[in-house]
Amino acid sequence: MEQIKVLIGAVAILLLLGSCGQQATETNADPQSEAEVVDQQLGKQDGVSTTGESYAALSARLKSEGFEIFDYIDEASGDTVLMQQYYIAFLKRGPSRSQTDAEADSLQILHMDHLSKMYELGYADISGPFGDDGDIRGITIYNVPTLAMADSLANADPMVKAGRLVIEVHPWWAAKGFPLR
Repeated sequence: MEQIKVLIGAVAILLLLGSCGQQATETNADPQSEAEVVDQQLGKQDGVSTTGESYAALSARLKSEGFEIFDYIDEASGDTVLMQQYYIAFLKRGPSRSQTDAEADSLQILHMDHLSKMYELGYADISGPFGDDGDIRGITIYNVPTLAMADSLANADPMVKAGRLVIEVHPWWAAKGFPLR
């Protein structure tokens, strides 16, 4: 359990660090103000999200859809940052790993199809395997309003149904609109 807590903390720190950095580019245009850069990172321009919603409208929509959110003021920029609760699913080594190579390959294809569908439907924002051969095989971050929904979607994975993987889901907070880099 302590390993999971450390892993959750490490993933959160890496995502936060990756989303906060700025990539310097050379341009002949006027340099952007820090506030404009932060708004760009948040997916906002002049207080409007890149989806065309104002910050207030985005906040109201997320609340109406059942998402847990809160605001905080970034001390460095003075900007309001919208935090949203996501759900991080740890895909762990399951008890049934005696499939033939052909069966495992078929399950892997179905697993990838499932994850692609979750992304296409907007239920998952990022997925990926870990680079070691540990018991935690990978993660998926679900962008859904409830733990029950994230758990249901994660358990619909063919690898989980076959017992090759098991799921452990935890609530996870991240700033809305900050990209990974």
